[in-house]
Amino acid sequence: MSLLDIGEVEDHERFRAELGSIRPDGRRKWIYARKPRGKFTNWRTILSWFLLAFLMLAPFVKVGGHQFLLLNIIKREFVLFGMPFWPNDFYLVALLFLTGVITIVVFTATLGRIWCGWLCPQTIFLEMVFRKIEWLIEGGPKEQAQRHAGPWNWDRTWRSTLKIVVFAAISFLIANVFLSYIISSDELLQYVRNGPLAHIELFGGLVFFTFVFFMVFYRFREQACLIACPYGRFMSALVDENTVSITYDYKRGEDRAKWTKADNDAKKTATVGSTTFSRPESKGDCVDCHQCVTVCPTGIDIRNGIQLECVSCTACIDACDEVMDKVGLEKGLIRYSSQEAIETGRTTFFTRRIKAYLAVWLVMISVVVTLFAIRHDLDVVVLRQEGTTWVIMKEEVANFYRLQIINKTGHDIPYEIHVTSPHGFVIKDLGMPSHVKPGDILKGRFIIVREKDAPQVNESKLTLQLTTNGEVFHVVTTSFIAP
Repeated sequence: MSLLDIGEVEDHERFRAELGSIRPDGRRKWIYARKPRGKFTNWRTILSWFLLAFLMLAPFVKVGGHQFLLLNIIKREFVLFGMPFWPNDFYLVALLFLTGVITIVVFTATLGRIWCGWLCPQTIFLEMVFRKIEWLIEGGPKEQAQRHAGPWNWDRTWRSTLKIVVFAAISFLIANVFLSYIISSDELLQYVRNGPLAHIELFGGLVFFTFVFFMVFYRFREQACLIACPYGRFMSALVDENTVSITYDYKRGEDRAKWTKADNDAKKTATVGSTTFSRPESKGDCVDCHQCVTVCPTGIDIRNGIQLECVSCTACIDACDEVMDKVGLEKGLIRYSSQEAIETGRTTFFTRRIKAYLAVWLVMISVVVTLFAIRHDLDVVVLRQEGTTWVIMKEEVANFYRLQIINKTGHDIPYEIHVTSPHGFVIKDLGMPSHVKPGDILKGRFIIVREKDAPQVNESKLTLQLTTNGEVFHVVTTSFIAP
């Protein structure tokens, strides 16, 4: 291989050692992505508005008296889809989290970074909210680039000021919505009524996260995906030649060349309007228009192959399909496909690795569904009162016990507690309520007294039965100590 060939290979592979948004001297290269349009963009827009509505409204929707989604780490209160979880249910939360991770692994191994392009809040907020507002205020990418390269005149000043104000207001709204997931929407609305001075520390944290969100969407932007987000890093360990992702069909597209007007040696022709274009037989379908590059929000060239910076936003697919339509060639030069399908024409979707991932995923789903099916609405804990043995009451021996009942439902539940065996033991409560309020933890004490006709032994094993509306919901075994 000649030195010239080596140089060409190095230039071709240089993109893997550089970020498209960073200049060779290390300075930031601002990306002015062109507005995408096409069927994938339309589908993503519809899905994004649905997800945005869900994200904004979920904390304010109540199901059975509970917030639809609540992740109160401070008080260890978790509500998922209206179902409350308590500290003793944390294993279910951990299993749900692990199942979610495995789900993302399965989707990534089969469909690439579909999470990043279609479901990630960072992508949805940036592409569907902030960037659209930016286009509305500052114009399209070309106008933005020209304005930012020019002097600070009145036109640039008022547009930049308005953009900052709007971005800050939306960031403040996002920070409040995320806060409602942590402290509950009811508490958030109460804090709003009380005013910021009544909760100055919480308000300070809210302002801080507003600033973080603002800087992410105003300045950091795609760098959050390229530098900060760990998902793009471990994604590379999950993707192989059979993974379906956004792929450039290099066999069909290369060698790329610009379209020219009719040529006697041309074998491919296309008519656009009244103009006839032609293409030499040795050239591929890629017309080297760079539309897939100018529309990319991370500034990469998808024709170089799968890259870490690609977030699978499908903008390049729509841009390429639009050009193929104009020149009269078949769509799909850039499409959802795998490297194996491009090279051999065969798609091997369910590989042994995918089958193994699916097997683990199905096991996790089965375990979670089973545990949820056997999960009780009431959790009961009966313990002997610490630091005590027995007491004598009117020549009868008694033991003190602690009772805790967690009501995981949205309604009051009455209860009764009895000793079912052995005979001769009676429960006397110490003023505990006769019912458990919805979403409440009842804590109290009661006494078990051994009557004279009970077995006179030093230690007895008691079986206690708790009932609600005549139905048994919990049976517990405890010990009774006597002199």
